[in-house]
Amino acid sequence: MTPRSHTVLRVLGIGALVAGGVAVALAALVAVILIGPVIFWVAWNVLDFASAVGLPELGFWGIVLATLFLVIGWFGKVVITAVVFLVEPSWLEGAAEVHWPEPTFRNFVAVVMLALLASRPHAHAHERTRGKRA
Repeated sequence: MTPRSHTVLRVLGIGALVAGGVAVALAALVAVILIGPVIFWVAWNVLDFASAVGLPELGFWGIVLATLFLVIGWFGKVVITAVVFLVEPSWLEGAAEVHWPEPTFRNFVAVVMLALLASRPHAHAHERTRGKRA
């Protein structure tokens, strides 16, 4: 490495840049892990979208699994379905009469929040595949 390039790297602070990138990646991971279930909980339980469509409110693990189901890929959905159907079928014992929710602003906000969770990872996947085809 030449002295000039060494000086340029020192000025740019590559170590600080890498540390900042790692910090941003960790912050994004924490945001997905913590904020996703909070958004789902607000839409499902607080805005009462569950009863608007005729389903029960969800507890902690139900919210975590439902959030993961919305944000992960196909294989993860299969694993979550296997957990619910095969490992813990008692979660399916309740009866529900599902119906279309009333067209209220509260239900609209809840649907938008759930759609935000469900659409975010897929937008990135489509963006990457479009770039590779061109």
